[in-house]
Amino acid sequence: MALLALGEVTYPFFAPRLTLMGLGCSKEAGAQAKALGAAHVLLVTDKVLNKLGMVQQIRFGLESAGLKVTVFDGVEPNPTDKNVHEGASIYRENQCDALVSLGGGSSHDCAKGIGVVVSHGGQIGDYVGMNLLKKPLPPLMAINTTAGTGSECTRMLIITNTVTHAKMLIGDARCAALVAINDPKLMADMPPALTAATGMDALTHAVEAYASTMATPLTDACALQAIRLIGTWLRPAVANGANMQARDKMAYAEYMAGLAFSNGRLGAVHAMAQSLGSVCDLPHGVCCAILLPWVCESNLMAVPERYAEIAIALGENVDGLSILDAAAKTSTAIRRLNKDIGMPSSLAETGSKDVDVEMLAKSTMNEVALKTNPRSVTYDQVLGMFKAALGPNPAKAATR
Repeated sequence: MALLALGEVTYPFFAPRLTLMGLGCSKEAGAQAKALGAAHVLLVTDKVLNKLGMVQQIRFGLESAGLKVTVFDGVEPNPTDKNVHEGASIYRENQCDALVSLGGGSSHDCAKGIGVVVSHGGQIGDYVGMNLLKKPLPPLMAINTTAGTGSECTRMLIITNTVTHAKMLIGDARCAALVAINDPKLMADMPPALTAATGMDALTHAVEAYASTMATPLTDACALQAIRLIGTWLRPAVANGANMQARDKMAYAEYMAGLAFSNGRLGAVHAMAQSLGSVCDLPHGVCCAILLPWVCESNLMAVPERYAEIAIALGENVDGLSILDAAAKTSTAIRRLNKDIGMPSSLAETGSKDVDVEMLAKSTMNEVALKTNPRSVTYDQVLGMFKAALGPNPAKAATR
C-alpha cells in the first residue's frame, strides 16, 4: 500500500505474468521456461518428490524443450537459510540463468530465496521486510504440487533462521513467479492428511483476506469464490485423491485464495499460527485449522456482515437469522469441515498439551498480520484464544 497526495491510498494487485491451470498443463513447462529466456535452469525441489519420480517427469519436459537442468532437491519442509544458501551456491557453480520450483510452498519459497541471494548477494536474512529489493531476480517458474499455500502466485516468502529459529518474512513484487503452473495431475498423490491440511491453509487465506482491513473488490472476488470451492470440494478431494474434478477445483481455490491474501493481507489466525508453528512440530495448515474457528468468533463483532457472507459461501443456511447469528455460523461450518476431513479440533488432540500459551501470545503480538485483522486484539484476547485452542472442550468459547 502506498500513500498518495491528499491522503489517498492505492491498492496494488500482484499476480504472476502467466498462470496455467487444468489437467496436464505441466507439459507446457519446457516451452514456458524457454519463453522466459532460460537456457540452464536450477530445478528446486525436495527429496520426496525426487524419489517419487515427479522431478524426472518435469526434468524430461524441460530438457525436451532444449534446456539444461540442474536439480537441487535439498529443500526441507520449512525451508531454512541453509537451504537457500546451498541452492544459491549450486546455482552459481552451474551458471544457471533461471529457476523452476517444483513442490508446495517450501520449494517455491526456497527458490524465491535463492533468487534473492544470487541477484543481491549477502545473506537471505539481510532482506527481511517488505519491498527492500533493488534488483531483478532470475526468472522463476513455480510448478505446484499441493493445494494450499498459494506461494506459486504470491510475492512473499518465509525462511527459517537456523540460529534463532525465527520465521523470516520477505515480501517484494520481484519475488513473484513469472509463470505459475497448477496441474491437478501433480496433486493426485497427495495423501488425505496433506490434502486436508493444505486445504485448510487455503481456506484460512481466503477467510482472512475477506475479513481483512485491506480487502478490495478484487480480493473479495477471489476470496469468496475460493471459500465456495473449498466448502464444496475439499471433502471429496480428501475422500478420494484420484477424483480429478475435486483436485482441479481445489487447485483453482488455493490459487485464488493465494491471490486474495497476497494482495488483501491476513489476520490473527496467521499471526498466531506463525508463533505456534515455531514451537510445535505441526503442519501450518493444521495450526490454521485449529485456530480459525476461535479467531472467527472473536472477529465477527467487527465485520459481522462479512462473516455472514462467509457462512453462506460455506453452505450454511442463514434464512431468518440476524446478521450476528448468521456470522456465528461461520465457526460452526469450519468446525464441521475440520471434523469431516480429520483435522484435530484442539492442540490437545495433536499431543501439544504443554504449550506455553503466554509465550505464544507475547510472540503473536509482534506479528505483522495482526495489523490487518478486522478487530484490534489485545494480548489477553490472543491468550484466551490460545487457551481455548488447547482444548479439550472445543465448544468452550474463547476469551472475548
